[in-house]
Amino acid sequence: MTVIVTDTGFGPDTWTVGYDGDTALDLASDTDPVQLVERLAAQVQMIRIAFPSFADGRGFTIARQLRLSGYTGHIRAYGHVIADQYAMVRRAGFDDVEISDDLATRQPQDQWLARANWQQHDYQARARGTAPAAV
Repeated sequence: MTVIVTDTGFGPDTWTVGYDGDTALDLASDTDPVQLVERLAAQVQMIRIAFPSFADGRGFTIARQLRLSGYTGHIRAYGHVIADQYAMVRRAGFDDVEISDDLATRQPQDQWLARANWQQHDYQARARGTAPAAV
């Protein structure tokens, strides 16, 4: 089983279209998204990008390139993404994260929620002095 992580915490997978045909794609971390741009605009509603290891950051680049290419569909990170990476995942263009039940047990919902305010709490806002005051 898997757990879906969003800005509101853990939840079930609500993707109802499914991973069939041309409506969804699973991408490996070494995929070149530039080669997919024409196909994505017309058909693909959801893309899952693999994170084989929390130390493999290529998925962040893939998501960002997809967004910069104009892809507006759903992008999900799946695999070994850790709570500390959640803000970066969201800033890169992902809509949510799919983790294993085992990882969700080791890193419970409160650890993910601590990073859910990803739009305001980043190092750039702190450097500019525009980040909210720490409570």
